[in-house]
Amino acid sequence: MQRNAPSRSSRTVSISRIFGGLLLAVLCSYSTGSCESRNAVVVGWVERVIIQPGDMVMSAKVDTGAVSCSLHSVDVQEFVKDGAQWVRFRLKDESGREVVMERPLVGMRKIKRHFGKFQLRPVVHLTICLGPLKKEVDVNLVDRTGFEYPLLIGRNFMDSDILVDPSAKYTVEPSCGGQKP
Repeated sequence: MQRNAPSRSSRTVSISRIFGGLLLAVLCSYSTGSCESRNAVVVGWVERVIIQPGDMVMSAKVDTGAVSCSLHSVDVQEFVKDGAQWVRFRLKDESGREVVMERPLVGMRKIKRHFGKFQLRPVVHLTICLGPLKKEVDVNLVDRTGFEYPLLIGRNFMDSDILVDPSAKYTVEPSCGGQKP
């Protein structure tokens, strides 16, 4: 009787879970003690978040390689309000609800794209809730139509508050002061 060998994809998943767990253990114990003593939140590489204002619920890719957060936005328009630069843009959450947001323009940032070219993008402050964390951060606005996740969480949000388990997804529910999706 011949046994079927485990498929390559199941071996890859097992190896990535083992590697992810080992990496997390090393990061937790490296120089500062355990994760609990640092109060770091362990999250998966994809998590559900709430964006405020608007209480928009969406999935986000937590990307340690990205410097800043990027949000899928369409119909982005700059305008002047009370003598200051503002930006208007449209968002859609995972339930299909659309909102038009208006936010003060923080600035324009030169963002390096994955294929090496730079793109100038408008930046606004938004509040993002990921698990128990609620932070106001700079978010650049871009059309992410070709990407699976509408929001990319960058290192400007993570700081030293988050550790990413690369083998996990959807491990924490966002809470903005008690509100959950």
